[in-house]
Amino acid sequence: MTATTRRARLAVAFASFGYVGFAPVAPGTAGSAAAIPLFLLLRSAGSPWLEIAVCGVLVVAGAWSARLAERALGVEDPGPVVIDEVAGMLVSLLFLPGTWPVILAAFFAFRVFDIVKPWPAGRLEDVPGGWGVMADDVMAGVYANLTIQILLWARPGLLA
Repeated sequence: MTATTRRARLAVAFASFGYVGFAPVAPGTAGSAAAIPLFLLLRSAGSPWLEIAVCGVLVVAGAWSARLAERALGVEDPGPVVIDEVAGMLVSLLFLPGTWPVILAAFFAFRVFDIVKPWPAGRLEDVPGGWGVMADDVMAGVYANLTIQILLWARPGLLA
C-alpha cells in the first residue's frame, strides 16, 4: 500500500471493515460473515430504525472509504474492500426475523446474488467511484432480502 496519509489509512481500515477484507481466502465471504455480529448487536437494540440508519451510514461512509481505498491500493474495486459486503449483508437482513436459520439463509442468498449479480446489480458496478463499489452489493442485499421474505411468506415454517 502506498498510502501515507492518516486519511487514506483510515479509509482502508474502514473499507476493509477493520482489515477483515485482507483475509487470505474469500475476503468477500469473510466480510459478509463479519457483518453478522454487527447485525446481532443492532438487532439487540430492538429498533428497525437503527438498523436502517446504520445501513445508510455504511453506504455513504463505504462509498467514501472505497473511493479512497481504491486510490491507496492502486486498484479499482480492490478485494480487501468489503464494506460493501457488510452493508449488503445488513440490507439482506432488514425486517427479517433474527433467527439463525434466517440469518444463514440470508447469508447464502446474499453471497449467491453478490457473485452472480443479476440485472441490474451487475450494471451498478459501472457507477463511478465508491458508489459503484457499494451499489451492486446493496442491490444483492435487496435481492436476498426479497428472496427470504418470499420464502417466509410461501413456506412459513421453512426457516423456523
